[in-house]
Amino acid sequence: MKKRQFVDHVRIYVRAGDGGNGIVHFRREKYVPKGGPDGGDGGDGGDIVLQVASDTDNLTHLFFKSRLIAKSGDHGQGRDRHGKSGKELIVKVPPGTLVYESNQVGVSIEELKRQGKPMADLTKDGERFVIARAGKGGKGNVHFKSATNQTPQEHTLGERGEEGFFYLELRQIADAGFVGFPNAGKSSLLSVLSAAKPKVANYPFTTLQPSIGVVEFNSLRRTTVADIPGIIEGAHENVGLGHNFLRHIMRCKLLLFVVDIAGSDMRDPIEDIQTLRKEIKLYSDELASRDWIIIANKMDLDGDSMNFDVLRSRFSRIEIIGVSALTGSGIEKFKKRLEELIGRELK
Repeated sequence: MKKRQFVDHVRIYVRAGDGGNGIVHFRREKYVPKGGPDGGDGGDGGDIVLQVASDTDNLTHLFFKSRLIAKSGDHGQGRDRHGKSGKELIVKVPPGTLVYESNQVGVSIEELKRQGKPMADLTKDGERFVIARAGKGGKGNVHFKSATNQTPQEHTLGERGEEGFFYLELRQIADAGFVGFPNAGKSSLLSVLSAAKPKVANYPFTTLQPSIGVVEFNSLRRTTVADIPGIIEGAHENVGLGHNFLRHIMRCKLLLFVVDIAGSDMRDPIEDIQTLRKEIKLYSDELASRDWIIIANKMDLDGDSMNFDVLRSRFSRIEIIGVSALTGSGIEKFKKRLEELIGRELK
Protein backbone atom coordinates (compact mmCIF):
# COMPACT_ATOMS: atom_id res chain seq x y z
CA MET A 1 0.00 0.00 0.00
CA LYS A 2 1.37 3.40 -0.99
CA LYS A 3 2.24 5.63 1.96
CA ARG A 4 0.25 8.87 2.18
CA GLN A 5 2.43 11.97 1.88
CA PHE A 6 2.47 14.23 4.91
CA VAL A 7 2.93 17.98 4.40
CA ASP A 8 3.06 20.37 7.36
CA HIS A 9 4.25 23.60 5.72
CA VAL A 10 3.48 25.07 2.33
CA ARG A 11 3.63 28.38 0.42
CA ILE A 12 0.47 29.28 -1.45
CA TYR A 13 -0.73 32.00 -3.82
CA VAL A 14 -4.26 33.34 -3.35
CA ARG A 15 -6.38 35.73 -5.38
CA ALA A 16 -9.86 36.72 -4.31
CA GLY A 17 -12.51 37.42 -6.92
CA ASP A 18 -12.79 40.81 -8.61
CA GLY A 19 -16.00 42.76 -8.38
CA GLY A 20 -18.11 42.92 -11.54
CA ASN A 21 -18.48 46.24 -13.36
CA GLY A 22 -21.54 48.41 -13.12
CA ILE A 23 -22.94 49.25 -16.58
CA VAL A 24 -24.40 52.13 -18.50
CA HIS A 25 -27.84 51.17 -19.79
CA PHE A 26 -31.15 52.91 -20.49
CA ARG A 27 -34.65 51.62 -20.39
CA ARG A 28 -35.84 50.90 -23.93
CA GLU A 29 -39.31 49.44 -24.34
CA LYS A 30 -41.97 49.62 -27.07
CA TYR A 31 -43.93 52.39 -25.43
CA VAL A 32 -41.06 53.95 -23.52
CA PRO A 33 -38.55 54.94 -26.21
CA LYS A 34 -36.66 57.36 -23.98
CA GLY A 35 -36.66 55.66 -20.60
CA GLY A 36 -34.30 56.55 -17.81
CA PRO A 37 -31.09 54.87 -16.75
CA ASP A 38 -31.39 51.26 -15.52
CA GLY A 39 -27.82 50.00 -15.54
CA GLY A 40 -27.35 47.47 -12.76
CA ASP A 41 -24.50 47.03 -10.30
CA GLY A 42 -21.75 44.44 -10.64
CA GLY A 43 -21.69 41.53 -8.25
CA ASP A 44 -19.12 41.24 -5.48
CA GLY A 45 -16.24 38.83 -5.93
CA GLY A 46 -15.70 35.77 -3.75
CA ASP A 47 -13.51 35.85 -0.63
CA ILE A 48 -10.91 33.15 0.05
CA VAL A 49 -11.47 31.72 3.51
CA LEU A 50 -9.33 29.32 5.55
CA GLN A 51 -11.57 27.22 7.77
CA VAL A 52 -10.38 24.86 10.49
CA ALA A 53 -11.63 21.29 10.05
CA SER A 54 -10.87 18.73 12.74
CA ASP A 55 -11.03 15.91 10.17
CA THR A 56 -8.00 17.41 8.36
CA ASP A 57 -4.56 16.65 9.83
CA ASN A 58 -2.07 18.03 7.29
CA LEU A 59 -1.57 20.46 4.40
CA THR A 60 -0.98 17.93 1.62
CA HIS A 61 -3.98 19.14 -0.41
CA LEU A 62 -2.42 22.61 -0.64
CA PHE A 63 0.94 21.21 -1.69
CA PHE A 64 -0.68 19.81 -4.85
CA LYS A 65 -2.96 22.82 -5.37
CA SER A 66 -1.05 25.85 -4.17
CA ARG A 67 -2.82 28.44 -6.38
CA LEU A 68 -6.21 29.40 -4.99
CA ILE A 69 -8.36 31.69 -7.13
CA ALA A 70 -11.93 32.62 -6.23
CA LYS A 71 -14.70 33.49 -8.67
CA SER A 72 -15.23 37.09 -9.75
CA GLY A 73 -18.60 38.81 -9.68
CA ASP A 74 -20.63 39.13 -12.88
CA HIS A 75 -21.17 42.50 -14.51
CA GLY A 76 -24.40 44.37 -14.01
CA GLN A 77 -27.24 44.17 -16.56
CA GLY A 78 -30.04 46.34 -17.84
CA ARG A 79 -33.36 46.73 -16.02
CA ASP A 80 -31.38 47.42 -12.85
CA ARG A 81 -30.34 43.80 -12.57
CA HIS A 82 -27.32 43.15 -10.36
CA GLY A 83 -24.57 40.82 -11.46
CA LYS A 84 -24.27 37.54 -9.59
CA SER A 85 -21.71 37.60 -6.79
CA GLY A 86 -18.78 35.19 -6.87
CA LYS A 87 -18.93 32.32 -4.40
CA GLU A 88 -16.42 32.38 -1.57
CA LEU A 89 -13.71 29.76 -1.79
CA ILE A 90 -13.44 27.82 1.48
CA VAL A 91 -10.17 25.99 2.07
CA LYS A 92 -9.98 23.47 4.89
CA VAL A 93 -6.93 23.52 7.16
CA PRO A 94 -6.10 21.43 10.24
CA PRO A 95 -6.25 22.77 13.80
CA GLY A 96 -2.94 24.39 14.66
CA THR A 97 -2.34 26.16 11.33
CA LEU A 98 -0.32 29.39 11.42
CA VAL A 99 -0.55 31.92 8.58
CA TYR A 100 2.32 34.22 7.57
CA GLU A 101 2.44 36.77 4.76
CA SER A 102 5.14 35.67 2.31
CA ASN A 103 5.34 38.22 -0.51
CA GLN A 104 9.10 38.71 -0.18
CA VAL A 105 10.88 36.46 -2.66
CA GLY A 106 13.59 34.23 -1.24
CA VAL A 107 12.71 34.79 2.42
CA SER A 108 12.62 31.59 4.48
CA ILE A 109 9.90 30.73 6.98
CA GLU A 110 12.44 31.08 9.79
CA GLU A 111 13.15 34.65 8.68
CA LEU A 112 9.41 35.37 8.45
CA LYS A 113 9.03 34.20 12.05
CA ARG A 114 11.81 36.53 13.17
CA GLN A 115 10.21 39.46 11.36
CA GLY A 116 6.93 39.27 13.21
CA LYS A 117 3.98 37.34 14.51
CA PRO A 118 1.72 35.29 12.26
CA MET A 119 -1.37 36.90 10.76
CA ALA A 120 -3.52 34.15 12.21
CA ASP A 121 -3.24 31.16 14.53
CA LEU A 122 -6.13 28.84 13.71
CA THR A 123 -6.83 26.33 16.46
CA LYS A 124 -10.57 25.82 16.95
CA ASP A 125 -12.76 23.58 14.81
CA GLY A 126 -14.87 25.74 12.48
CA GLU A 127 -12.75 28.87 13.00
CA ARG A 128 -12.57 31.04 9.87
CA PHE A 129 -9.96 33.47 8.56
CA VAL A 130 -10.42 35.53 5.41
CA ILE A 131 -6.98 35.35 3.85
CA ALA A 132 -7.96 37.42 0.79
CA ARG A 133 -10.96 39.76 0.59
CA ALA A 134 -12.95 40.08 -2.60
CA GLY A 135 -13.49 43.24 -4.58
CA LYS A 136 -16.82 45.03 -4.35
CA GLY A 137 -19.01 45.31 -7.43
CA GLY A 138 -19.15 48.57 -9.36
CA LYS A 139 -22.21 50.80 -9.57
CA GLY A 140 -24.44 51.07 -12.62
CA ASN A 141 -25.55 54.38 -14.11
CA VAL A 142 -28.89 54.20 -12.30
CA HIS A 143 -27.06 55.60 -9.25
CA PHE A 144 -25.94 58.74 -11.09
CA LYS A 145 -29.34 60.02 -12.19
CA SER A 146 -30.24 63.50 -10.99
CA ALA A 147 -32.54 66.36 -11.87
CA THR A 148 -29.81 67.88 -14.00
CA ASN A 149 -28.46 64.61 -15.39
CA GLN A 150 -31.30 62.54 -16.84
CA THR A 151 -29.06 60.41 -19.06
CA PRO A 152 -25.96 59.66 -16.96
CA GLN A 153 -23.07 57.97 -18.72
CA GLU A 154 -21.21 57.39 -15.45
CA HIS A 155 -20.62 54.01 -13.94
CA THR A 156 -17.89 52.48 -11.79
CA LEU A 157 -15.74 49.45 -12.33
CA GLY A 158 -15.55 46.59 -9.88
CA GLU A 159 -12.73 46.57 -7.36
CA ARG A 160 -9.90 44.08 -7.68
CA GLY A 161 -9.77 41.28 -5.17
CA GLU A 162 -6.81 40.97 -2.82
CA GLU A 163 -3.96 38.68 -3.81
CA GLY A 164 -0.63 37.58 -2.45
CA PHE A 165 1.64 34.78 -1.29
CA PHE A 166 1.28 33.23 2.14
CA TYR A 167 3.11 30.59 4.12
CA LEU A 168 1.08 28.07 6.14
CA GLU A 169 2.73 26.10 8.92
CA LEU A 170 1.11 23.33 10.92
CA ARG A 171 1.98 23.01 14.59
CA GLN A 172 -0.07 20.17 15.91
CA ILE A 173 -1.96 20.69 19.15
CA ALA A 174 -1.23 18.42 22.10
CA ASP A 175 -0.88 18.84 25.86
CA ALA A 176 2.36 16.86 26.05
CA GLY A 177 5.02 15.82 23.57
CA PHE A 178 7.42 12.90 23.44
CA VAL A 179 11.03 13.92 22.75
CA GLY A 180 13.69 11.30 22.13
CA PHE A 181 16.20 9.74 19.80
CA PRO A 182 15.06 7.26 17.15
CA ASN A 183 14.21 3.83 18.54
CA ALA A 184 13.72 5.07 22.12
CA GLY A 185 10.22 3.57 22.09
CA LYS A 186 8.07 6.70 21.80
CA SER A 187 5.63 5.19 19.31
CA SER A 188 5.26 2.04 21.43
CA LEU A 189 4.51 4.18 24.48
CA LEU A 190 1.91 6.18 22.59
CA SER A 191 0.18 3.02 21.41
CA VAL A 192 -0.15 1.61 24.95
CA LEU A 193 -1.20 4.95 26.44
CA SER A 194 -3.84 5.80 23.90
CA ALA A 195 -5.94 4.56 21.03
CA ALA A 196 -3.38 5.86 18.51
CA LYS A 197 -1.76 3.18 16.35
CA PRO A 198 1.55 4.59 15.11
CA LYS A 199 3.88 2.29 13.19
CA VAL A 200 6.14 0.41 15.60
CA ALA A 201 9.27 -1.53 14.68
CA ASN A 202 12.76 -2.15 16.02
CA TYR A 203 14.69 0.19 13.75
CA PRO A 204 15.34 3.95 13.68
CA PHE A 205 13.03 6.45 12.02
CA THR A 206 9.97 4.22 12.03
CA THR A 207 7.98 7.38 12.76
CA LEU A 208 8.18 9.74 9.79
CA GLN A 209 5.31 12.04 10.69
CA PRO A 210 3.77 13.29 13.94
CA SER A 211 1.00 11.32 15.65
CA ILE A 212 -1.45 12.55 18.26
CA GLY A 213 -2.84 10.14 20.86
CA VAL A 214 -5.73 10.78 23.21
CA VAL A 215 -5.12 9.38 26.71
CA GLU A 216 -8.41 8.69 28.48
CA PHE A 217 -8.26 8.76 32.28
CA ASN A 218 -11.99 8.26 32.80
CA SER A 219 -15.23 9.26 31.08
CA LEU A 220 -14.71 12.92 32.01
CA ARG A 221 -10.95 13.51 31.88
CA ARG A 222 -8.32 13.08 29.22
CA THR A 223 -5.14 14.56 27.70
CA THR A 224 -3.41 14.49 24.33
CA VAL A 225 0.17 13.41 23.63
CA ALA A 226 2.21 14.05 20.46
CA ASP A 227 4.78 11.61 19.15
CA ILE A 228 7.21 13.33 16.79
CA PRO A 229 9.88 11.57 14.71
CA GLY A 230 13.13 10.90 16.55
CA ILE A 231 15.41 13.88 17.04
CA ILE A 232 19.07 13.61 16.10
CA GLU A 233 22.00 15.84 16.96
CA GLY A 234 21.85 19.04 14.90
CA ALA A 235 18.04 19.05 14.73
CA HIS A 236 17.97 22.75 15.66
CA GLU A 237 19.80 23.44 12.38
CA ASN A 238 17.27 21.27 10.53
CA VAL A 239 19.59 18.25 10.38
CA GLY A 240 17.37 15.22 9.82
CA LEU A 241 14.46 17.58 9.02
CA GLY A 242 14.65 18.82 12.59
CA HIS A 243 12.49 21.91 12.10
CA ASN A 244 9.77 19.80 10.50
CA PHE A 245 9.68 17.69 13.66
CA LEU A 246 10.32 20.20 16.44
CA ARG A 247 7.58 22.61 15.35
CA HIS A 248 4.97 20.04 16.37
CA ILE A 249 5.77 20.26 20.08
CA MET A 250 5.82 24.08 20.24
CA ARG A 251 2.28 24.10 21.71
CA CYS A 252 2.90 21.39 24.33
CA LYS A 253 2.70 22.35 28.01
CA LEU A 254 4.80 19.38 29.10
CA LEU A 255 7.77 17.69 27.40
CA LEU A 256 8.34 13.97 27.98
CA PHE A 257 11.97 13.03 27.32
CA VAL A 258 12.01 9.33 26.46
CA VAL A 259 15.26 7.37 26.74
CA ASP A 260 16.21 3.73 26.21
CA ILE A 261 17.32 3.12 29.80
CA ALA A 262 18.90 -0.24 28.94
CA GLY A 263 21.13 1.33 26.28
CA SER A 264 20.15 -1.45 23.89
CA ASP A 265 21.45 0.51 20.88
CA MET A 266 24.78 1.22 22.62
CA ARG A 267 23.50 4.64 23.68
CA ASP A 268 24.13 6.40 26.98
CA PRO A 269 20.82 7.61 28.49
CA ILE A 270 22.52 10.52 30.28
CA GLU A 271 24.25 11.73 27.11
CA ASP A 272 20.95 11.38 25.25
CA ILE A 273 19.12 13.62 27.72
CA GLN A 274 21.90 16.21 27.62
CA THR A 275 21.91 16.24 23.82
CA LEU A 276 18.13 16.44 23.59
CA ARG A 277 17.97 19.33 26.06
CA LYS A 278 20.67 21.14 24.09
CA GLU A 279 18.80 20.71 20.79
CA ILE A 280 15.57 21.98 22.32
CA LYS A 281 17.35 24.99 23.82
CA LEU A 282 19.09 25.89 20.55
CA TYR A 283 15.82 25.58 18.64
CA SER A 284 13.70 27.68 20.99
CA ASP A 285 14.28 29.25 24.40
CA GLU A 286 10.52 29.31 24.85
CA LEU A 287 10.26 25.57 24.27
CA ALA A 288 13.21 24.86 26.59
CA SER A 289 11.45 26.70 29.42
CA ARG A 290 8.49 24.27 29.45
CA ASP A 291 8.05 21.76 32.27
CA TRP A 292 9.67 18.42 31.55
CA ILE A 293 10.11 14.95 32.99
CA ILE A 294 12.10 11.89 31.95
CA ILE A 295 10.49 8.62 30.88
CA ALA A 296 12.96 5.76 31.23
CA ASN A 297 11.63 3.16 28.77
CA LYS A 298 12.66 -0.48 28.26
CA MET A 299 12.87 -1.25 31.98
CA ASP A 300 12.38 -4.91 31.07
CA LEU A 301 15.86 -5.29 29.56
CA ASP A 302 19.19 -6.15 31.16
CA GLY A 303 21.09 -3.20 32.57
CA ASP A 304 17.96 -1.16 33.24
CA SER A 305 18.23 -0.99 37.06
CA MET A 306 21.85 0.15 37.19
CA ASN A 307 21.33 2.74 34.44
CA PHE A 308 18.14 3.95 36.13
CA ASP A 309 20.01 4.62 39.38
CA VAL A 310 22.78 6.47 37.55
CA LEU A 311 20.23 8.53 35.63
CA ARG A 312 18.35 9.42 38.81
CA SER A 313 21.62 10.47 40.45
CA ARG A 314 22.57 12.70 37.53
CA PHE A 315 19.13 14.36 37.21
CA SER A 316 18.21 14.40 40.89
CA ARG A 317 15.90 17.41 40.55
CA ILE A 318 13.96 16.05 37.60
CA GLU A 319 11.12 13.58 37.93
CA ILE A 320 11.94 10.23 36.33
CA ILE A 321 9.37 7.50 35.68
CA GLY A 322 10.47 4.01 34.73
CA VAL A 323 8.25 2.11 32.28
CA SER A 324 8.21 -0.73 29.83
CA ALA A 325 6.04 -0.26 26.76
CA LEU A 326 6.55 -3.96 25.99
CA THR A 327 5.37 -5.45 29.30
CA GLY A 328 3.18 -2.58 30.52
CA SER A 329 5.22 -2.14 33.69
CA GLY A 330 4.91 1.40 35.10
CA ILE A 331 2.32 2.48 32.49
CA GLU A 332 -0.49 3.01 35.00
CA LYS A 333 1.80 5.07 37.22
CA PHE A 334 2.79 7.10 34.17
CA LYS A 335 -0.87 7.69 33.22
CA LYS A 336 -1.75 8.74 36.76
CA ARG A 337 1.08 11.27 36.76
CA LEU A 338 -0.04 12.63 33.38
CA GLU A 339 -3.52 13.12 34.79
CA GLU A 340 -2.11 15.04 37.75
CA LEU A 341 0.06 17.25 35.54
CA ILE A 342 -2.06 17.96 32.47
CA GLY A 343 -5.36 16.09 32.74
CA ARG A 344 -8.33 18.24 31.74
CA GLU A 345 -12.08 18.01 31.90
CA LEU A 346 -13.98 17.16 28.74
CA LYS A 347 -16.13 20.04 27.51
